[in-house]
Order: sequence, then structure tokens, then C-alpha cells
Amino acid sequence: MSRDNSPALTIGVPGAVQQAPVRAAAPADAEGIVRMRSEYILSEPLSEEWIRRCTAQLAPRLTAGGDARAFVIDAPDGSMAACALGLIHPVLPAPAYPKGLASRVHAVATRPGFRRRGYARAVVTALLEQLHAEHVTLFELHASEEAAPLYRDLGFASSAALMRMTRLKAPAAKDEQAVGRGLPEGGEGGEGSGWMPPEVYAETVLKATCFACLYFTDEDDRPLQLHSVYSPVHPWQLVGGTMDPGERPFGTAVRECREETGLTVSGPPRLLATVYGLPGAEWPYSTLGLVFDGGRLTSEQIRGIALDPREHDEARVLPLAEWEALMPPRDFARLSAVAEARRTGVAAYFDAWDWGTK
Repeated sequence: MSRDNSPALTIGVPGAVQQAPVRAAAPADAEGIVRMRSEYILSEPLSEEWIRRCTAQLAPRLTAGGDARAFVIDAPDGSMAACALGLIHPVLPAPAYPKGLASRVHAVATRPGFRRRGYARAVVTALLEQLHAEHVTLFELHASEEAAPLYRDLGFASSAALMRMTRLKAPAAKDEQAVGRGLPEGGEGGEGSGWMPPEVYAETVLKATCFACLYFTDEDDRPLQLHSVYSPVHPWQLVGGTMDPGERPFGTAVRECREETGLTVSGPPRLLATVYGLPGAEWPYSTLGLVFDGGRLTSEQIRGIALDPREHDEARVLPLAEWEALMPPRDFARLSAVAEARRTGVAAYFDAWDWGTK
């Protein structure tokens, strides 16, 4: 949907005391529009928390390509004197709205000191003209008795068919779709719940660090591991490490392998194990890891491993049973699960990688 971002225009309003300089709203106007709606439209003003939430939602919707259109009139002191906000939404097309676009005029407000100047008419007229230019031909709004004559004059008609319901009590069943959209369980209502902007909802969900590893053996299927110079808790480790931003798991494993050993792995990826651990006193986040099959290395490849001395000082190959004496029980259990997955061809699920356990 395109948007006219032209500068302020002056609209002459018949019968107005003065001409009103109307301009298209920008994301920076979101808070002003939200506060106007809170103070002059809603039956109860919003709390500062809800002002912040609504502003965070509206601002990006006022950008190019967003679904919100608004026009405002500035007061001489730079504050907002009047505003009109419309929200575009798709509908099934019909002869009266062939493009399948409709708009709800969501908020129209004028501060008391600027009323009786034609400001409401000016901002609504500008809004309707902009929406019509974007092929919106179906409009709806909720009008107060005082404002109804203005809207009838602009072409709106009352509809006895309009019905409305607000569901405040959350249903008993979990609304998984709502959670996926950034809502708490129960959808858009419920005691102590409601819509949350994605960045707010993100603060409430589980946090996790992710890693990816490669499982190598020699040609006799004896596991290869690297000796850590920095971690007494995990002295012997698979080749791999923590994911960097923007990486996918197998890409992390390939990069870490190249950095830690000098070996290049091309894939295709074959998953051997999924590893999960709960947070603990040592680390506040959960841990999620994927272990891929790196394949079997020849003796020449093993001798050619070039370690990064800042991370590891030895690469060793041993029969699986001999690793047990050199590793904490949990580490050996993971290694055994990965080896069994390689042997059977069935990927392992290892969920005992909790922080604070051995």
C-alpha cells in the first residue's frame, strides 16, 4: 500500500473560523495520537504502561508500507491539536469494494481549546481522501451522538446491522495462535493479560544459548575429542561451539570446525543428537545444541589437525569405553548417546545437559 508523504497542506473548511494546516502523521506522532485517544475518546484513560504499549504498536504501522494512516493538526506550541487515525484491513472483494480493502476510522479527537474550528472535519477529510487514493472504498467508524452529524455530512450512514462484542475473560483452553502472535495464553483478553508488542512479549519468553558440534571418529569408529585449555568443567569436548547471530546450526558447526581444527566439512548435514539443558546458578539461560556427524577421519587427516592454542592443546582418539575415566559422567553420557546414534542411524535426544550438574 502506497502512502502520500507530502508536507502539510491547508484545507479550507466551509464555516470554519480559520483554515487548518493538516499534515500526514509520521511514526514520531504515534504517542501524541495515542494520548489524544486516551484522553478524549476512551471511557477510561490508559495507564502509562498502556500508552507505551500502544505507541510501540502504532509507530511502525505509520511507516511506509504499514496499515495505519493518520492526519494531524499542530497547535502553535507544537503539541497536537487534532488527529484522525484510520487502520486498513483486507476484506473479500465485492462490487462496492473491488480491491478488497476496508478501513476503520479508529480515532478522531480534537483538544477542547481547538474545537469549533473545523479541525475534526479537516483531518477526517484528509484521511478519507488519502485512503480513497489507495483504493480503500469501504469505511466504518463508531460515532458519538455529538459527532454523528459531521460523519453523515461526509457520507457515512448509520447501520442497524452493526453488532459488537468485547471478550474480556480468557477461554480455558490455551490459544496457541495467540501466543505465536506475541500474546499471552488466552488471546486478547483475560484478567492480567492482553496484547503485548513483540518486543515486550519477547522479554517474557524462555531465553536459550545455542551451540552446534561435529562428531568425528577415526576409521575404526573411535571418537575424537579436543582437550580444553579454559574449561575444567568440560575438559574433553566435541568439535564445535556457540552460534553467532545470523548463523544456522550446521553453518556454526562448519565454522567452528575450521577455526578449531583447520578441517573443512561440506555436508550434507546429518543430525546425530539434540541436546538440551536447563539454566542454573552458573548460567541464567537454557542451552540447546545440535550434534552433526562429521564423518570418519583418516590417520593423515587426524595428524594434520591444526589446533587453536587459545582453546585446545590436544586432539585425542580413544575407544569409547576409555573416554569414561577422563570425563564427567554427564559428558560421557552425551558422548555415548551420540556414538549410539551414529551406530543405529537413529538421532538421540539428550535433555540432561543442565547447568550445575555433572
